[in-house]
Amino acid sequence: MLERFLGHYQTILPHLTEGAPIAYHRERIQTPDADFLDLDWLAEASGSRLVILSHGLEGDSSRPYIVSAARYFARRGWDVLAWNCRSCSGEMNRTRKLYSHGQSEDLETVVNHALATRLYERIVLVGYSMGGNLTLKYLGTMGNDRPPQVTHGVAFSAPCFIEHSVDSLERRDNYVYKRKFFRSLAAKITAKEKQFPGIVDLAALGDIKVWRDFDRAFSAVIGGYDDLDAYYAYLSSGNYVAETTAPVLIVNALNDPIIPDACTPVGLGKKHPLITVEQPRRGGHVGFSLRGKDYNAMDVRAFEFVDSPS
Repeated sequence: MLERFLGHYQTILPHLTEGAPIAYHRERIQTPDADFLDLDWLAEASGSRLVILSHGLEGDSSRPYIVSAARYFARRGWDVLAWNCRSCSGEMNRTRKLYSHGQSEDLETVVNHALATRLYERIVLVGYSMGGNLTLKYLGTMGNDRPPQVTHGVAFSAPCFIEHSVDSLERRDNYVYKRKFFRSLAAKITAKEKQFPGIVDLAALGDIKVWRDFDRAFSAVIGGYDDLDAYYAYLSSGNYVAETTAPVLIVNALNDPIIPDACTPVGLGKKHPLITVEQPRRGGHVGFSLRGKDYNAMDVRAFEFVDSPS
C-alpha cells in the first residue's frame, strides 16, 4: 500500500512544482503525408551534438520532464530538439490520423530533418512514457538502416507492451489518470470528426466503460485498424526493439502506477547485448525527482548513458 501511494505521489509531484518556462525557437516542418510537426529548439551550443526529446501521451515540449532535460543537456553543451506530436503543439493537425504510441515514422521525419539541415556528428534520442515507446520502436524498426549519427536511445516509463498499460488504467486508484486522458483525447476525437465527418461514431463516447472500448471505437479506427489486438501489436515497441543496432536504455520504476511489470521487456534486457533494462524501486511514472535540485534523476541517468562516443 505504501509503495502504491508513493508511486502516485512521485508521479504527480513534479507536475505541481513546475519551473520557469524555457525559451525555445519553434520551427514547423512538413511530413511526407502533407501534415506538419512543430519542433522546439535550444540550439545555441557547438552544434555537433543533439538530443531529441519525445513527450508522453497528451504531452508537449513544455512538460516539466521535457524542460528539465532540455536545460540539463543544454548546460552541458548539447543542442536540444523537443518535438511535438501531431495535434500536441496547440493546433489540430491536418490529416485524418492524430498520433499514437506506434507512429515512429514521425520521429523518423524529425531525425531526418535534423540531419538534413544541420551538421550533427551525434544525435541521441530520449523519450518519456509514450515518447519512450516511440524512441524504442524507431530504433527497432530502423535496424541496420539507422543513420550512423544516431548513437543511443533512452526510454523512461515506457509501455513497451501497450495492452498491459491500457489494462492498468482500470485499477480504481488510476481513475484520475484515466479520466484525464479520456477528457483530453475525447476533445481531440470530436475535433477530428468535425474535420473528417463520419470518420468515427461520436455517440459511442457515451458507451465507454473501459479503455479498450475507447481504443476499439476511436484510436484503432483513426489509426486505420479494425482489429484491436493487431493495433496493440503495432503500438508496442517491445515487438520491435530487439532489432536495434544502437545501445538502448529502458528505465521503468517498480512503483509506476501506469506501467505494470508486464510492460517491461526484462528478459530481452538479460539476453540482448545492446539493451539495458533498469527497474529502480521508486520513481513513479516519469517522476524520479531529486530533492533540492533543479533537475531530476532521469536527466542524470540519460546523460550518463549517452555521453560517450560508443
